[in-house]
Amino acid sequence: MNYYFAPMEGVTGYVYRNLHRRYFGGADRYYLPFLAAGQSRTFSPKEWQDICPEHNRDMDVPLIPQLLGKDAEGVIWAAKQLQSLGYREVNLNLGCPSGTVTAKGKGAGFLAHPQELDAFLDTVFSALDLPVSVKTRLGMKNEEEFDALLEIYNTYPMAELIVHPRVGKDFYRRGVRFDAFARALPRCRSTVCYNGDLMSLEDCAALNRAFPQVERVMLGRGWIADPALGAPEKRTRERLQAFHDDLYQGYRAMFGNDRNAMMRMKEVWFYHIHLFEGGARLAKQLRRTSDAETFLSLTGEIFRTLPLREHALPGWA
Repeated sequence: MNYYFAPMEGVTGYVYRNLHRRYFGGADRYYLPFLAAGQSRTFSPKEWQDICPEHNRDMDVPLIPQLLGKDAEGVIWAAKQLQSLGYREVNLNLGCPSGTVTAKGKGAGFLAHPQELDAFLDTVFSALDLPVSVKTRLGMKNEEEFDALLEIYNTYPMAELIVHPRVGKDFYRRGVRFDAFARALPRCRSTVCYNGDLMSLEDCAALNRAFPQVERVMLGRGWIADPALGAPEKRTRERLQAFHDDLYQGYRAMFGNDRNAMMRMKEVWFYHIHLFEGGARLAKQLRRTSDAETFLSLTGEIFRTLPLREHALPGWA
């Protein structure tokens, strides 16, 4: 199996990726949080910090930038700029369900307009000479939309089709639509990577038993919850805390202050707390605190007193 670390905006930036690779490893590639590709023909300072070579030179596995947009020329510009920086593949985001994204017809919102999407893909694939993969949902409103979408996808020489078997309006609240994925899989001409609700290596193995042709999986929330999920070495409490403490210090250096570092760590803890038994009380206190010293005291108590689960349990519906 090939294990891909999913892009998660606000979490899996360069600070997180570099430390995760150093402490745990296990990912065959990392996907970068999406870059907004539009008419501006520029990367924002925040985006540049994440993609610039000096922040990624220590990575020894492929890094795949993800592009979000519906302006084909803007996507082409961004992809060529990334290629000039040494990136060897780009990924198109057709899966983001955020309302602020879909309202603009981007991400999963683009799936509601198949003719426009087809024209967009035709322009992009015709103009680029580097591999392009696509991350998609089954549709925006209902899974039946995927029949028409798959006909479009099958037209293009995708490096990979990463399928998250929900529709846009599902967000992450309802379960993945395994039946729809099973029906569509035999008709996919591209190599398929599965993404959605994988919380352990056992989940990945079970998926592969159900779909032997799927040998690539992408994990996001489950990997944030348990950063040692794919690690070759056995997970230890001490290593988890060392990673956590270095991550906090990395954010302090990036933001230049304790408060913003704490707020970024809270995003990590939204998932990470589900690796610990009986964490509800301390998780509530973590959410409420606005003091970095108190935050560190609470996280220290979690590491010191709460039992580790065998693998994280989902609890972020």
